[in-house]
Amino acid sequence: MKNRPFAERMGFALEGWRTGWRRESSFRAQARLGAMAMLALIVLRPSPVWWALVLLVSALVMALELLNSAMEAVIDLLHPGIHPSIKVAKDMLAGAVLLTSWAALAVGVAMVADAGPGFLREIGMW
Repeated sequence: MKNRPFAERMGFALEGWRTGWRRESSFRAQARLGAMAMLALIVLRPSPVWWALVLLVSALVMALELLNSAMEAVIDLLHPGIHPSIKVAKDMLAGAVLLTSWAALAVGVAMVADAGPGFLREIGMW
């Protein structure tokens, strides 16, 4: 796919997103959690650094989810049977997504701890 026009390469990337959405329930779940994070940003109105952190970790989780799905598809194509090394590879891929998801959760909790009290004062509940 080298040396293709930018618009064509962008089309490949967007098709990857669409395929991830259609085929992977975990990608759809992560996208919904990302949408909830966006809603929290809109409601809490934290400082710009929190916007950047939340958007960055959300994108990272979703990117790793796509990578995990792509690698599993290739692994299953090349080696459809169950093999201990294949299990290790798949477990490690899933572990990378889980670790990044925990980091995203930590960022979300820290943002709420930082911006939440100001929001509660603003609406008269603190």
